[in-house]
Amino acid sequence: MKNGMALKEHIAVVTGAGSGIGQAMAIRLAKEEIPTVAADLDYEAALKTVNTIESLGGKATAVKGDVSQEEDVKNIFDHCTSEYGPCTLLCNNAGHAQQKSFLDITVEDFDHMIGVHMRGMFMCAKAVLPNMLSSGDGVIINTASQLGYLGAIELAHYAAAKAGIIGLTRSMAREFSKTGVRIFAIAPGATRTPIFDSISDDWLKAKAAELPLGRFAEPVEIAETAVFLAGPLSAAFVGQTLNPNSGDIMV
Repeated sequence: MKNGMALKEHIAVVTGAGSGIGQAMAIRLAKEEIPTVAADLDYEAALKTVNTIESLGGKATAVKGDVSQEEDVKNIFDHCTSEYGPCTLLCNNAGHAQQKSFLDITVEDFDHMIGVHMRGMFMCAKAVLPNMLSSGDGVIINTASQLGYLGAIELAHYAAAKAGIIGLTRSMAREFSKTGVRIFAIAPGATRTPIFDSISDDWLKAKAAELPLGRFAEPVEIAETAVFLAGPLSAAFVGQTLNPNSGDIMV
């Protein structure tokens, strides 16, 4: 039985690592002594994540990149290889949200949403898979959302992109799992990230009261899910989507 490499043997790339869940993932993985590349469209935000990691004794480097652009994706993984070696743990976390009614969503809005989420994850996976297949090991973790199951008013293009990520994850896992490469998704529910700063306290209190757990998830809890999936104890999970969502949707 092949369970995959130990956590500290990995070399990680986390996209969208400048804030929120991506930042928490990068910091948490670095605590496991995993050299980590923090990639983000906002280089200064990625650098702050790296500074936090280094203050904790971890090893990390920042790189600027837009995952919807092929050349930027190449640069992210070339940077990883030059700094630490080929990526063996990819956390596809970069994302973009936009609230618009369905009829107000433009073709450009839709294309950008799919570009950042699905096209970005597709290209990042394509960048790391050849080396993973050659070595017979590696982990890819894609960040989806519970809205990929539920759908959402005024977030149709976002929910569609996240549903696509779940389907992409399952398809990749069916194709590659026998090679030793392990592919998963995480579908968080509402998580206490900086986006909450723009939402009223009344709405947040009412929504939290609806949840069986009675509170929202914290970014570090999503990061712990990633650590579990990255390690050898998750070997029996294949193409599955784990759902840390405070019980908002149970699947």
